[in-house]
Amino acid sequence: MINILRLAFKNLTRYKRRSILTGLLIVLGVGAVIVFTGLSDSFKRLMIGQITDSMLSHLQVHKKGYVASIDNLPLNLNLSPTAYQRLAGMLKAEPALAGFAPRLKLGAMLSNFETTTAVRINGIDPEAENLVAPDLKDRVSGREPGQPLVGRGEILLPEVLARGLDLKPGSEVVVVATNQEGSVNGLPLKVGGVVASVMGPGGRDGYMHIDDAAALLRMNAPEISEVAVRLTDFDQLDQVAARLKAALGEFKNPKGMPMFELHTWADLAPFAHIARLIDLMTVFIKAILVAVVLISILNVMMMSVFERVREIGTLMAIGTTPAKVAQLFLAEGFILGLISSLAGAAVGVGTIAALNATKVSFLFGMGQQIVLAPTIGAGTVLAVCLIVIAVAALASLHPAMKASRLEPVEALRHV
Repeated sequence: MINILRLAFKNLTRYKRRSILTGLLIVLGVGAVIVFTGLSDSFKRLMIGQITDSMLSHLQVHKKGYVASIDNLPLNLNLSPTAYQRLAGMLKAEPALAGFAPRLKLGAMLSNFETTTAVRINGIDPEAENLVAPDLKDRVSGREPGQPLVGRGEILLPEVLARGLDLKPGSEVVVVATNQEGSVNGLPLKVGGVVASVMGPGGRDGYMHIDDAAALLRMNAPEISEVAVRLTDFDQLDQVAARLKAALGEFKNPKGMPMFELHTWADLAPFAHIARLIDLMTVFIKAILVAVVLISILNVMMMSVFERVREIGTLMAIGTTPAKVAQLFLAEGFILGLISSLAGAAVGVGTIAALNATKVSFLFGMGQQIVLAPTIGAGTVLAVCLIVIAVAALASLHPAMKASRLEPVEALRHV
């Protein structure tokens, strides 16, 4: 086998220009796939991290039917304090959770005493919110180090709204809301900070302390619109979600129907569809690479067979078996695929390293600066290389079989 590989390598070097051009085509294909995979995975991870770590968290639990009407922020579908306590007891018993946080969501009117506008508000427990959305505090400007995310008597306003009303940290505002019974109540608050806008659901919401939200809605105790849940390991999302859904199924309302519903971030964020599209595009790019390799190697090997008919006849005339001839051409395709894929992997990984060193950034959405940090796993690089090598060997199969079936006498007479 070593002799066959050695001879196959020599045959490739005999036709240097053709081998180099074919190899370069494969190198560019492999490098492009690796770079695209690294960039797309980086963008996907960044956006998912932004959505989960600063807004939605990994999972959310609501009262049954709430999500279907979530755009209206229905107060009549909040969890009662008793129902929340039952839910909290169940969540505390789940070891895979890093934390959970109650939220009271409402729509309100905000006034700076000159202009009034609508605002969506999340009433939160600052300490619990830090556990489930650890990056939220990084979006808030105007807070002093060591201060809680939001204090009593304060409101964090979305950037676009604060800019439109010319509000800054320390400004006085009034928030007016209507509770479930139709009563209207106002609450004077101080702007405690400004929240940078981001893409995704909740990217333009304001925040206040959950006790202030309950007081604004004239609740004796805070009712809960949603419970955000964060896992210790995001990769275990599907398994934990299935386990929690089974546990939540044990809770029934007085009518015997499920009391709670659980959704993952992907169920709530439109970006999940984009993430699936990115995965589909990656598969499509890999399919193109397979086609390029297949056609390139097939063309080179077929040309090699046609140009070396007399050589093949000579080999078979001196006793070389058809199987050995077939192995020779298979070895040529294998070596060309191996060397080209390794070189392409080096080019792709090197390009990713260069992109990380130069800190590629671009504007995305609402003027948001995105800095890509593409990475590629060794398993992904190995998989791409193995696919190329396998396809190269497969593409050589037909020419190899054609060469092995030549009749020695006819081959020697070939001009």
